[in-house]
Amino acid sequence: MGFGNPQYEGLLKELEIELDERGNVRATEKNYHTNIPKIFAAGDMRRGQSLVVWAISEGRECARKVDEYLMGHSLLESKDQNILHEI
Repeated sequence: MGFGNPQYEGLLKELEIELDERGNVRATEKNYHTNIPKIFAAGDMRRGQSLVVWAISEGRECARKVDEYLMGHSLLESKDQNILHEI
């Protein structure tokens, strides 16, 4: 993304992904779900312009949530606990 709003034309528009009041993809902070099942968003796409460390952190946490969604659990490190664990 690189400090810009998401590109609305194309996939976001076709899938009717909801946007927030700032024009970013609306996704929950808890699990990064958008309004469309099986579609996740993180980093600049969800937060908007921010530091790269936030994008990296959100990308890692979003990957963990996708893993949980697909597998029912995750062994990926959680930012909340900073340890490997299974749910």
